[in-house]
Amino acid sequence: MGNTIELTAADGHKLSAYVAGPAGAKAGIVVVQEIFGVNHHMRDMADRFAAAGYAVCSPALFDRVKPGVELGYTPDDISAGRDLRMKLSDAQVMADIEAAAKHLGGKKLGIVGYCFGGTVAWWGATRSKSFAASSAWYGGGIAGTKDEHPNCPTQMHFGETDASIPMTDVDAVRAAQPKTDIYVYKGAGHGFGCDERGSYSKPDYDLAQERTLAFFASHLG
Repeated sequence: MGNTIELTAADGHKLSAYVAGPAGAKAGIVVVQEIFGVNHHMRDMADRFAAAGYAVCSPALFDRVKPGVELGYTPDDISAGRDLRMKLSDAQVMADIEAAAKHLGGKKLGIVGYCFGGTVAWWGATRSKSFAASSAWYGGGIAGTKDEHPNCPTQMHFGETDASIPMTDVDAVRAAQPKTDIYVYKGAGHGFGCDERGSYSKPDYDLAQERTLAFFASHLG
């Protein structure tokens, strides 16, 4: 189990972040939230990477709009999360990601994100030089920024039946980023890695997590 701390972004904004992991960790990972805030599931994911030996920081990106957001997965929660996300600029999001990276500074860093955070993990590769590896899970905004140049090795995970990310988008990303490892999980939908959602698929989560951990082990040492 970890704890919540306060970070300060370069523009002076103060935000909370969930941190976990051994004090002597040689590498770190920024874990990026879905549109539901740093809720129970995000803290659990952070704890899983901490258990693998990494120092972990999961910044509360919605603090700029409304502090302390922790949503569930009902249709109303989805609508609320989308509204909050639309009130953030990409630059604000990246400022908070950099604040999390700075907190973990002095280590080789990876970034992993889910849903909205999957897109942000891709931006962590393309719009930052703080990371040595990026793993993006079902990021719906990746296709729209597919032509950006990654500064580190990247991998992506998509569900074949994801209603919000058609396979045509995945194919377009694959064509634009031939050096990126792109995995498609047959029959899996959006959010297949979240065990608090109806779309959860344990076999697909287990495989995607195994690939993510192996990827980070390879690039973070």
